[in-house]
Amino acid sequence: MKDDSRMDQKTVAVVKGLIMDGVAKANSGHPGGAMSSADFATLLYSDFLNFDPDDAQWFNRDRFILSAGHESMLLYSLLHLTGFVGMDALKEFRQMGSLTPGHPEVHLTPGVEATTGPLGQGFGMSVGFAVAEAFLRQKLGADVMDHFTYVLSSDGDLQEPIALGAASLAGLWGLGKLVVFYDSNKIQLAGPTNRVDCADIRKVFEGMCWQVLDIDGHDHGQIRKAVQDAKLEGSKPTLIVCNTVMAKGTANMEGDHNTHGAPLKADEIAASKKKLGLPAEDFHVPGDVVDHFRSRYDSMRATVADWKKNLESKLASDKDFAALWNKITTKRSALDIEWPEFTPGETMATRKAWGACLNQVTDQLPNLLGGSADLDPSNQTTKFRETVGNFGIDGYGARNLAYGVREFPMAAIMNGMALHGGVIPFGATFLTFADYCRNAIRMSALQELPSLYIFTHDSFWVGEDGPTHQPIEHVSSLRLIPDVIDLRPADATETAVCLDIAFKQDKHPSCVFLTRQGLPVLDPAEYPAVTDGARKGGYVIKDCEGTPDLIIAASGSEVSLALETAKLFKRKVRVVNICSFKLFDDQPESYKKEILPPEVTARAAAEAGRTELWHKYVGCDGVVLGLDHFGQSAPGNQLSEKYGFTPENFARLIREKY
Repeated sequence: MKDDSRMDQKTVAVVKGLIMDGVAKANSGHPGGAMSSADFATLLYSDFLNFDPDDAQWFNRDRFILSAGHESMLLYSLLHLTGFVGMDALKEFRQMGSLTPGHPEVHLTPGVEATTGPLGQGFGMSVGFAVAEAFLRQKLGADVMDHFTYVLSSDGDLQEPIALGAASLAGLWGLGKLVVFYDSNKIQLAGPTNRVDCADIRKVFEGMCWQVLDIDGHDHGQIRKAVQDAKLEGSKPTLIVCNTVMAKGTANMEGDHNTHGAPLKADEIAASKKKLGLPAEDFHVPGDVVDHFRSRYDSMRATVADWKKNLESKLASDKDFAALWNKITTKRSALDIEWPEFTPGETMATRKAWGACLNQVTDQLPNLLGGSADLDPSNQTTKFRETVGNFGIDGYGARNLAYGVREFPMAAIMNGMALHGGVIPFGATFLTFADYCRNAIRMSALQELPSLYIFTHDSFWVGEDGPTHQPIEHVSSLRLIPDVIDLRPADATETAVCLDIAFKQDKHPSCVFLTRQGLPVLDPAEYPAVTDGARKGGYVIKDCEGTPDLIIAASGSEVSLALETAKLFKRKVRVVNICSFKLFDDQPESYKKEILPPEVTARAAAEAGRTELWHKYVGCDGVVLGLDHFGQSAPGNQLSEKYGFTPENFARLIREKY
């Protein structure tokens, strides 16, 4: 490891200059925290981070997650020094179409590992990265997968409860290759942290089974020793508490909370550059700094070459390894999955159908990792857990993730696993707790991640648990998130189809909504479209001869209700199953008009939840049987009668309108 103190200080000064210049040119951004973090972040990149200088996506690279996403100009400056981001991009910070948006975006900028904006989620995702690394290291061998996950976290990060929930799991699972730098500058946007927090972070994290190291975050000797000590600790994740000064290096504003979220003035930048020994010019990057920063590149390239050679050898000589590697590297859309079949006429809750499907794919997908938020029996993940063991507790090759009552951390950890690659993550809980996951689901969509969310107990038919556990607005709410695939299957057979759709996504997260109550397994002989119609989101499940007089649409458990209601009419009735708004809306206009002919204006819909979104299919004046109020604690069949979810009542509402 190199040790040139003068050049290290010069490099850090150049990084701080870039931070000030980038934020000032954009007239927008967060320079203070980026400058307080610059010493340890720069040394991490120049001295410790292993990556391929020629390929930002090398599989065994160390991952760096900027959980304090507002410090993005720091990351972009470092990525410029690595060669991944050009100077023009630095000068276009926060501008339309640039590679340097206000918060890092993984699909946009080379070297960015995660889209981090909402505080705490980068921390949560980093645990998912570390989970994926530990699992793949166990399965593939340390000669193929053996890297660290580094995180830059802030005071605001650790104030978000998601971070502590994820940290608790990281400690329980003994993720020794997870290293978090906590930039403890004791300042946040509105002022000093002592206004809002009295936590002793050392005690908190030590209590969650972490190694905690306290250092001066500007002392390069202490920084290097802390990273070395963290890498030597194999059984615990490490939190390096970097005690720093906000806007360190500025002439007159060190420790000032006003530097957190606003550009420095021109005179302050000029004075600060003079203090740092920088010339007055903007975006100054001298050649000796670049050479110093990249001094390890020859050895890093040699490491990558050796890794590739070893991988080729293993693929050629070890058939079992090659088969597993193929599973791990196959695109999701290319998966070939065999699903169970279900007996027509039987009654089965769709959550139980999910359980049967999960049990059948367990061996087919050896890189499937997931679990439930403390609802294993209810979410039908118990047999999966018993078959594959609990990750961390039963070893790193175990595949059940026992999340406990931590829905939000669960969702973020899933995103981290998906970002890392090589594994297929899923997580399960009750639909009413989707609210706890919601922002991470949004981040799944924003990052184009095929995370799989299993939501059971999808309506008031939860019954006696009452309104706290009976989802009303949740399906509609999740449908509002762009690029999320909503899947609400009508029966057990369609559950398998919906899961096939979800498992084969490359870029879209899926939310699968499943019932607690039993539903009739539809007979494919009578309803042939049920075996594949879900792939287009909406389809005719029961038709009439000629042009229908009435169209009844429904999703999930209400499809059976719609079918029974249709039998009460002597008119020509078409029943349409819209099990996925997203997939149906993505179909060509010609197909949508084929399913819902514009000339048929007599339309009705049924879903045990909010009614508003259904009007885009049935028209402003169409009949929608739904629920726009909270439920009650009572047996589900009694609630059906009270809320009018019976064929007789639904038919009455339609006749009154049409």
